[in-house]
Amino acid sequence: MKHRQLQALQIAIDGPAGAGKSTVAKILAERLNLFYVDTGAMYRAIAYKTLKSGVSIEDESMVSQIAKTTEVVLDHTAERIIWCDGENVTQAIRSPEISRAVSIIAAYPEVRERLVELQRLEAERGGVVMDGRDIGTHVLPEANTKIFLTATIEERARRRWIELQNSGKLISYIEVARDMQKRDCQDTEREISPLEPAKDAVILDTTGLSVAEIVEKVIALTQEGGR
Repeated sequence: MKHRQLQALQIAIDGPAGAGKSTVAKILAERLNLFYVDTGAMYRAIAYKTLKSGVSIEDESMVSQIAKTTEVVLDHTAERIIWCDGENVTQAIRSPEISRAVSIIAAYPEVRERLVELQRLEAERGGVVMDGRDIGTHVLPEANTKIFLTATIEERARRRWIELQNSGKLISYIEVARDMQKRDCQDTEREISPLEPAKDAVILDTTGLSVAEIVEKVIALTQEGGR
């Protein structure tokens, strides 16, 4: 298959919400001079467009149609802007409302099919660091390095809560933890590409580790081949 023809270095980073995937992937991409592909942002952009359109996220047919007709563009410059039909949605897609909606639409087969297609096209542009929930198992099954980041639910909820507080979104830690537990269940129990480590992935528990420590461990794994 075309997407399995490796043209350059591919690093797949998977894991549950709050495990540090995006933060680590961004830094790793900069350090290794690779493209950073934020697959979660692509799903969030579709969730944003759905809610903005007034369409129920429970309407699988309509959401799938939105996914097929919506243009999502990832800016690979230092600004890392996420464009949705020409609108800068970089900040808007990080709201708690989007977080609650994204797991629902991400379970729809036609939505995943469309976005996986776009993600594989990104990988064909050159070396990439791609993070998500099914990168090593489905999107890039022959990635050079596969890493599954995880942490305790308490640690992940704390990180997300601080992130939301710093961005001006007032929400309680308890609510964040509750939403995260629900997201975990949705991601691991969905029929299409559920959240799980690839058989050849290295599982790295990031509980208690700083971002710098996590990045150094991931770089070491990359240099070792990851598997």
